[in-house]
Amino acid sequence: MPKLYLTGQFAKMANVSERTIRYYDKIGLLKPSFVMENGYRQYSEKDFIKLQKILALKHLGFSIEDIFPMVTSNQKFEDSLNLQISLVNSRIAHLQVLKDALQTTIRQIENDSFDWKDLISLVQMTNDDSKIVEQYMDSNNLKVRIQLHNQFSTNPQGWFPWLYSQINFNGVNRLLEVGCGNGQLWENNSINLRNREFFLSDSSEGMINEVRQKFGKDFNCMVVDCEKIPFKDHYFDCIIANHVLFYLSDLDQGLSEIKRVLKPNGIFYCSTYGKSHMKEIQDIVKGFDERIELSSNHLYDKFGLENADELLKPFFKHIEKKEYKDSLLIDQAQPLIDYIMSCHGNQNELIGPRMEEFKTYIQEIIEKNGSIFVSKQAGILLCR
Repeated sequence: MPKLYLTGQFAKMANVSERTIRYYDKIGLLKPSFVMENGYRQYSEKDFIKLQKILALKHLGFSIEDIFPMVTSNQKFEDSLNLQISLVNSRIAHLQVLKDALQTTIRQIENDSFDWKDLISLVQMTNDDSKIVEQYMDSNNLKVRIQLHNQFSTNPQGWFPWLYSQINFNGVNRLLEVGCGNGQLWENNSINLRNREFFLSDSSEGMINEVRQKFGKDFNCMVVDCEKIPFKDHYFDCIIANHVLFYLSDLDQGLSEIKRVLKPNGIFYCSTYGKSHMKEIQDIVKGFDERIELSSNHLYDKFGLENADELLKPFFKHIEKKEYKDSLLIDQAQPLIDYIMSCHGNQNELIGPRMEEFKTYIQEIIEKNGSIFVSKQAGILLCR
């Protein structure tokens, strides 16, 4: 029989207030292992592990909404600690850079060489601490979404191998991928890079750091804003934008820049979704709570398979569309829940406090039907 602790004992041992423990219980972030008939809460050692993670992530700057999916996933304790170590190391590295900048500023003031314009950079650097959380969330959410497809796709050739197979590398000496994410496109594909310049770029510094760690010096990795590509005209033989264009704030400006740095005889590969892509998942969450929106806007409305041709025509004369045939058959609840909680909508706010109820809801759907069928509609456009 595991040792159990009442709320007051649990809070005292953890050095937090009872009010905090009650609040976490109320919102569903940390439910007690047992509730007695008289309503008293009893917490176990497993609850201590979960509380430690909550407090660590909160200290590192994560919001309660961000913490919900990170705590409710079935992550091993060792993996949880390794995650925290990684985040702490990122914080230490940032603080060291900030310390160096502050010391440099002091020396400049002492030497009467300080320019008040430098204060702007110092303020920005001081505020950059929040980017550690943002970059982790971007990277982790991307991994969760990729994992769902890898695990439950009915097409034995996954999206990234299929996309890679569509690219003609003959005569490609200079290549740019915009929005490379974590570099998944290149992870299991070997290509001779001798006498070639291949650039992997992303707007997220965290993603680029991950790609550098993954590939070393095999690729040129850099932070790039797709709407301001820092290369001269007609530089690249090939440019790739995998599920990127619908995120641009100014799509025409981004396409204009891509066209500018692409050679006249070069080729541009861009991928996107269609309106029916993963629509069953939205239907499922709506069945749980009508208020849930997994995205604040529909990406396919901005740049989707249905309207991509018209949006690309002002920039490219020849456009060929190829669709990727696939679907998902999901027979496990947790990977689907992780995917849902990784989306960009309001699901953390609405599902988080009812997570156990939501888990039961998903499990009952799977038990009733054997699996959950999810349609996919994605493809690539070859532009010249």
